[in-house]
Amino acid sequence: MLARSPALAPLAAVAVQHHERLDGSGYPRGLSGGTLSLEGRVLAAADFYRSRTEPRPHRPARSAAEAAAQLRAEARAGRMDSGAAEAVLSAAGHPATRRPARPADLTGREVEVLQLLARGLSNKEIAERLVISRRTAAHHVEHIYAKTGTTNRALASLFAANHGLIQDPAADVTPGEAGSRSTGHASR
Repeated sequence: MLARSPALAPLAAVAVQHHERLDGSGYPRGLSGGTLSLEGRVLAAADFYRSRTEPRPHRPARSAAEAAAQLRAEARAGRMDSGAAEAVLSAAGHPATRRPARPADLTGREVEVLQLLARGLSNKEIAERLVISRRTAAHHVEHIYAKTGTTNRALASLFAANHGLIQDPAADVTPGEAGSRSTGHASR
């Protein structure tokens, strides 16, 4: 319907994403991660929350607190964008969580390690960057694999991309790093 109106056509690409999920389990197109727009992610979170607070033929309306808990659970499971979920809940008057919801229940440090891993850094390079031991970096990588259901760096990087966890590497390149990163090779 929106696509038929020249004035509203740009909104059609966003509106069609209201039932899509970050992990690709949504519909109608089964889009995932990076293929979902920020606006689509927010709309999906808003639709999920609102639909839980309204009565349906097959169930009564949920309380606002129950709907918020369900939305946060979806974000933790990696089906909803956690930032979008928290934005919707904030707009609905819910207090912010103490710890932002992260996909696969990753810790903040695991997200940092995953971001560096996705940029191609080795365990040694991750350890140096985060000022931790190589062994600790390796433990974090193993925990990331277990929590995300992945088995290697490529799949973990894909998980990071699909869940909006990859940051612009140009934003925090340190002096000397740019030259060493240009080869694309990282020792493992």
